[in-house]
Amino acid sequence: MSKPSSKILLVSGKRKTAIAKAAFKPGKGRIRVNNIALEILEPKIMRDKIMEPLLLAGVDVWKQLDIDIKTFGGGFMGQAEAARMALARGLWRWTKKTHLKTIFTAYDRTMLAGDPRRKEPKKFGGPGARARDQKSYR
Repeated sequence: MSKPSSKILLVSGKRKTAIAKAAFKPGKGRIRVNNIALEILEPKIMRDKIMEPLLLAGVDVWKQLDIDIKTFGGGFMGQAEAARMALARGLWRWTKKTHLKTIFTAYDRTMLAGDPRRKEPKKFGGPGARARDQKSYR
């Protein structure tokens, strides 16, 4: 006998050098970020940033889902924004509702569409991308 396969949705989000991968599956409303429950995730600003799409979507959308988010790279705020993007994209794709997409885009476009800005590469003759070494002539 084969066991019935449950639907799993894999979504990713990126911000600067941080990457978040989220797995959505039917469940009881548990959300974990790097194997830590979202309710006890520290720092608080990171938790608040990740919870934005949940508050906008409403309880009825995500209470029947278990969401596991893995983040790596970048700093904690970049990871939070990458996780937020993965969460918003996943909720939108799971429900297939255009109403949810309009809510997310109206609140903040970066929830669904990434920010393409990246660090400019360093060039020779200075300490950074644009800064040059100073000259004194004396």
